[in-house]
Amino acid sequence: MIRFNCDYSEGAHPFILKKLEQTNLEQLAGYGQDPYCLQAEQLIKTLCHAPQAGVHFISGGTQTNLTVLAALLRPYQAVIAPNSGHINVHETGAIEMTGHRILTVPHQNGKITAAQVAEVCRAHWQDDNPEFAPQPKVVYISFPTEFGTLYSREELRDLRRVCDENNLYLFMDGARLGYGLAAQNNDVTWQDMAVCCDAFYIGGTKLGALLGEAVVLVNPKLQKDFRYLMKQRGAILAKGRLLGIQFLTLLENGLYEQLGAHANKLALQIRAACKEAGLSFLYDSPTNQQFPILPNDLLKELEENYVFSHISVLPNDKTAIRICTSWATAQADVEQFIADLKRLTEK
Repeated sequence: MIRFNCDYSEGAHPFILKKLEQTNLEQLAGYGQDPYCLQAEQLIKTLCHAPQAGVHFISGGTQTNLTVLAALLRPYQAVIAPNSGHINVHETGAIEMTGHRILTVPHQNGKITAAQVAEVCRAHWQDDNPEFAPQPKVVYISFPTEFGTLYSREELRDLRRVCDENNLYLFMDGARLGYGLAAQNNDVTWQDMAVCCDAFYIGGTKLGALLGEAVVLVNPKLQKDFRYLMKQRGAILAKGRLLGIQFLTLLENGLYEQLGAHANKLALQIRAACKEAGLSFLYDSPTNQQFPILPNDLLKELEENYVFSHISVLPNDKTAIRICTSWATAQADVEQFIADLKRLTEK
């Protein structure tokens, strides 16, 4: 079976494995205080043009979201997010478990707008008793979104403006950041993220690392005692070197963007083949996630050899699926899928 259901089926990029082997017997400080973590931290600050930022390495995305939002929210405060946001649909109520409400708004191709954020704040503060409801304090977005779509630089600036007007923090989930940065027509840069966001993270798990996310706390107000929150949530890895080495390897010579571009290129080949076969799409994504709508009989035949994620059951015996390429997807696997799709749709 060829797996197109996610972008973390494979292990790690060979450069990372080589570097881990080379440094395996070095005796280093623990808990992210080793030279590799410190070098990776400095490199990230340089990439983002944010020398004031705090950088921390955490093993997984859910743990990262949980820990960062703990730093951004007081006990009575809430986070605004699209109803499709990862913290709302794929994290088992982790945020609510801490006592924080997620204030969801309808997504527009996975995104939310500055106007929607402003309306949430207006409704809260114009209530006769605003203190009787959770206070909106953070805006949560993803880049790319759950549906592979991207915020533009202008959209990020609009969100930054409305956050400033309403005394909100802006937090960006970057679990698939490399695929967004490498996407065609993307105009968001490392520096744009540091300018627009109070906090964001650089995903490693889905972009060539064995595991790991790099949190960038741009706003100095969020940096104090962040490691206390990390430790309390089990987010300080004793062998922190494992994370620092991986991010240093990914970011040193542009490998991170190269891996994102590879996955995007193959995903767009699949997209073109689906269009040629007459298939439509649930969402228009320029990244490694594609969402074609397939007749169920065609889907059943394809699933004899391929694994996909099912997204939505649709009328007329059709299903929207997600086809997800990764940093390690082989060109031969994509060509085989395209050939099988053509054969099955032309017979």
